[in-house]
Amino acid sequence: MAEGLSVKPVSSITWTDVDGREAALIQRCAARDEDACAQVVTEHQRMVYQLSLNLLGDHNEALDLSQEVFLRVFRTIQRFRGQSALRTWIYRIAVNQARNRQRWWRRRYKAFQVSLDDHVRDHGELPSTANGGSPERVYSQKEAAEQLRVALDRLPFEQRTALVLREIDELSYEEIGYSLGIAVGTVKSRLARAREALRGQLRHV
Repeated sequence: MAEGLSVKPVSSITWTDVDGREAALIQRCAARDEDACAQVVTEHQRMVYQLSLNLLGDHNEALDLSQEVFLRVFRTIQRFRGQSALRTWIYRIAVNQARNRQRWWRRRYKAFQVSLDDHVRDHGELPSTANGGSPERVYSQKEAAEQLRVALDRLPFEQRTALVLREIDELSYEEIGYSLGIAVGTVKSRLARAREALRGQLRHV
């Protein structure tokens, strides 16, 4: 360690919900170890970005939100007490930040919609086109995907979030409950309402 520099000691982490490797990594992050912080970003940045994109629907907003999430992670990691796995704790922060950002949007701007053409331009063609599907089939799949995205966006934020965490990120009911700060029973009822609303919107698709 360079002369004159010191790191504030952090109490040992022994939580049963966090494995040894992860506990050591959190310990190093809490002690402001830059390599450990970089490792956390590397391991979780794709997950945070994809969740942000699914909740906000915009590439640039998802990138900005991802940066906000990791800034908050490292500002508060000393208060992390192993209530969950590190991944689930980061999910909770990401959801809270996305909720706050959407509220800010709704107060100041009309909701911004990303067209499927913009998505294809930014992220590449849908997988079906690589398989030589007919133009009619490709168009039909694009149209269905766009209708699904619009239907998801029309759901209340809390319902959409629960659905994304369950169906896309494949979190357990317990993990979703922790991420959203609600009981497992509430998770299940929220998912049921979201699925029913989604089916109603997509009945004609």
